Amino acid sequence: MDALDLARWQFGITTVYHFLFVPVTIGLAFLVAILQTVWLRTGNEAHLRATKFFGTLFLINFAMGVVTGIVQEFQFGMNWSSYSRFVGDVFGAPLAIEALLTFFLESVFLGLWIFGWNRLPRLVHAACIWLVAIGSALSAYAILVANSFMQWPVGFAVRGSRAELTDFGAVFGNKVALATFPHVLLASWLTGGVLMACVAAWHLRRGRNVAVFRMPMRLAMAVTVITGTGMLFTGDNLARIMVQTQPMKMAAAEALYETAQPAPFSLFTIGTLDGSEPIFSIGVPGLLSYLATGSFDGKVEGINNIQAQYQKIYGPGHYVPYIPMAYWAFRLMIGFGMLAVLIALVMLWLTRRDRLPENKWVWTAAIWAVILPFLANSFAWIFTEMGRQPWIVFGQMKTAAGVSPNGIGHVLTSLAAFTLLYGALAVIEVRLLLKYGRQDPPPEQPATEDDGPLAFAY
Repeated sequence: MDALDLARWQFGITTVYHFLFVPVTIGLAFLVAILQTVWLRTGNEAHLRATKFFGTLFLINFAMGVVTGIVQEFQFGMNWSSYSRFVGDVFGAPLAIEALLTFFLESVFLGLWIFGWNRLPRLVHAACIWLVAIGSALSAYAILVANSFMQWPVGFAVRGSRAELTDFGAVFGNKVALATFPHVLLASWLTGGVLMACVAAWHLRRGRNVAVFRMPMRLAMAVTVITGTGMLFTGDNLARIMVQTQPMKMAAAEALYETAQPAPFSLFTIGTLDGSEPIFSIGVPGLLSYLATGSFDGKVEGINNIQAQYQKIYGPGHYVPYIPMAYWAFRLMIGFGMLAVLIALVMLWLTRRDRLPENKWVWTAAIWAVILPFLANSFAWIFTEMGRQPWIVFGQMKTAAGVSPNGIGHVLTSLAAFTLLYGALAVIEVRLLLKYGRQDPPPEQPATEDDGPLAFAY
């Protein structure tokens, strides 16, 4: 390995790790806001106890997400200084808005929510957690705008050796960001729903605090089914935008070397190590054509044809991403996500009319389903970033040109330090979630004016 390989490994590790926390923050914020709203409307103390219980889990994850996000941004200057110099004028705008506006919105109203129990009017206090949820979603959009510029750069002009921002509206209205945002938002709600259902299932399996956890369990499963279904539509739209902006990525997702009309979508393929020749495949005729064009008889460009086109546009070079990774990441992303939806649908049926399944395997499946959305989200980002290669900014800068002129020792040291740091944070996160997730919810008790901040974090 050289410094470029290590820098790519470091970016991949820190990005995927950080995104373990992001969807949970977005998803749990909305779910906690819903729980508190239900309590306000019904006056049922069980819903208040559930709000405080899952609010604690949300705060733990929020804190960890902040720490990992700050660390992640260090590497732009450390390992990707050439990239930062090139796109800093454009890339810095959404990052600045995320830090100065959306994160500020989250932090201020989260503080009011934490310290405002029994101090703020109930409606005002509930509005605070809703603003936190909205702020987390807006924060995600700002980050997606920055990433979408790497996928489909717009609203800029290259002057000298720098890309300078010329159209703020074009950057923030990037069609890739507009298509990606609803998909990521739904994925986040799905992730938060599965996590909430996992914790509720752990308690319900033991017959503990049934009145508190039954409603959150049903709510979380319903959210998972609804958002998973919605992701089929947003994913379909995102696939067509991907064909318009990065046709090579779609071709790589199917390992489609030759242009086809119609083009099948393979559910499972055994082939050569480079993915160039399938040996055995199970596919759905015309499905890739539909994903790419909206027609089951549509034409999908193959890898070889797109490679030839790119060589004419960008000059000699290899413009094909690593096919096996793109192919399997795309399928694992879909497969793990839909499996989580299927489990949620089954649990909704089995828990209808106040029923609680007696079969422990049912509860075990609901509990362990928590890993599925995290796997799906991770493979989604792996596909998104690796499918763009060899570009760090599509059509403008190759990844090899964006790396810092550092020696291998410098990158190896930071990679080891970040990996150890993130490993320690992972242990802390898991232990805290297990500790507070296994505890009973706060007992019913009359509110007093003396309740201190974080009084609900029993």
